[in-house]
Amino acid sequence: MMTHDLGLWQHRHDFTTRAERRAERRTLWVVGLTSVTMLLELWAGWLTGSMALLADGWHMAGHTAALGLAVLAYRVARHYAGSERFTFGTGKIAPLAGYTNALLLGAGALWMAWESLQRLMQPVAIHFGEAMLVALLGLTVNLASAWLLRDDHHHEHGHGHGDGHGHTDHNLKAAYLHVLADALTSLLAIAALGGGMFLGWSFLDPLMGLVGAVVVGYWAWGLAVSSSRVLLDAEDHSEVVDEVRRLIGAQPDHEVADLHVWRVGQASRACILSVVTHYPRPTAHYHRLLAEVPGIDHLTVEVNHCRDCEE
Repeated sequence: MMTHDLGLWQHRHDFTTRAERRAERRTLWVVGLTSVTMLLELWAGWLTGSMALLADGWHMAGHTAALGLAVLAYRVARHYAGSERFTFGTGKIAPLAGYTNALLLGAGALWMAWESLQRLMQPVAIHFGEAMLVALLGLTVNLASAWLLRDDHHHEHGHGHGDGHGHTDHNLKAAYLHVLADALTSLLAIAALGGGMFLGWSFLDPLMGLVGAVVVGYWAWGLAVSSSRVLLDAEDHSEVVDEVRRLIGAQPDHEVADLHVWRVGQASRACILSVVTHYPRPTAHYHRLLAEVPGIDHLTVEVNHCRDCEE
């Protein structure tokens, strides 16, 4: 019976980082802040009859739901990080939440567009002064949210449990850009309400509602595309693949027969590598060789001894 300590050769499957935990805490603050503002904007938009304000409120609702799901995804991923049910860890829970958010945002964009068209054909009275105050509040909250998320957006996170360099948290980056889109929608609402208040152009309000729907739809599409690529293992890992091939190809009489790279965490990738050579080296040699490739945290190497093939 073997008595070796298999732990020396086993892979870990917890790819969460300290940066993700910091991002989760900041996102919680933003969720609380935007939730209160969202409810106020929706309530005020309904009372004042402002479609632009309602559009801004629903845009913020989508933003709040997205961040709420992001927080939930972080927590679920951390809770089940050691579970054997997840073959390569829980790194795809966050992209799954992002894809779900994209569907919700898309549905909200369609509703906003429909309501705005209805208001263009059948205008309603708008209380511009009250709506303007709430829109200004929404803009302030959006800018504050962007400030809270700014560090997590700009810093790049490394692989493993620590911090480093090499990969941006796309989930938080999407949230950061989404907040900026919210701020843009708030500006559109303020512009529409100002035009109606001072120039009598009431048509600007539903028109800005349509613009807001386009903005929401644009971000929903982008979020769906980026998250689905992760879920389907269809991301572009060409830089990592090229580096692995370069390092293996630099070894005398070595050739890469098969190579697969895919994402298993915000800053982590898995790699399965098949090497063909007349002069095989121990697998530990290839692990040390590829240790300098950023983001590969789960490496499996197959070494094929080429006895009969030509030189």
